[in-house]
Amino acid sequence: MSEITGLSIVLTADGSKTIYHPMIKENYHSRNGALQESNHVFLNSGLRYYLADKIVDQVSVLEVGFGTGLNYLLTHDFCTGKQINLNYVGLEAFPLSFDLIDQTDYKELVSTNTWAGFKNNYEVSKQKSIPLNEFCCLQIVCEDAKGFKTNQLFDVIYFDAFASNNQPELWTKDFITQIVSFLKPNGVFVTYAITGDLKRIMKGLGMKVEKAPGAAGKREMLRAIKFLF
Repeated sequence: MSEITGLSIVLTADGSKTIYHPMIKENYHSRNGALQESNHVFLNSGLRYYLADKIVDQVSVLEVGFGTGLNYLLTHDFCTGKQINLNYVGLEAFPLSFDLIDQTDYKELVSTNTWAGFKNNYEVSKQKSIPLNEFCCLQIVCEDAKGFKTNQLFDVIYFDAFASNNQPELWTKDFITQIVSFLKPNGVFVTYAITGDLKRIMKGLGMKVEKAPGAAGKREMLRAIKFLF
């Protein structure tokens, strides 16, 4: 878990901040708006879409590319407000320091309690799943996502890896197949990208593929549902 050097804070178009990764020359979120991208692609098109036709009191989310934790924070805030029990697992080979995350000012985007729970338990969550409040548990798995194994199945997968030209190993058929194997029947997979290769991989896995409207700056994004046939 070596620390990445040269990371810097970047202001995005909607006024929220992200972090720039100099080695791969990419931001952790869209320059068109970190907050709007996380809300649109992951919370709204992923979790809220999954929950729209269901009455449940618990949900599980697996995120590939935990990064700054913004997707988790928004999901935590939402589930706490709805009193839905959330089990959230984030995969992150190179976890950021909390001091750097703190500079994003994400505490201004979520409730005081959500931020306090995240701040106080960020380091511990790298070792085990830990409750951050009465509804939400977080575990950050600090290892190469390709080696991740679990017996747990998830309702929603947030696929938030860096772009395929920068992290091609996470967009291969083998890795996508591995990640989809952790999805429950009728579960939802969402990502900000949509390519012909990704659509073909998903269809080959028996997923129902949808071209959903993209976040600001992107016309489309991919959502796939794991239906039983």
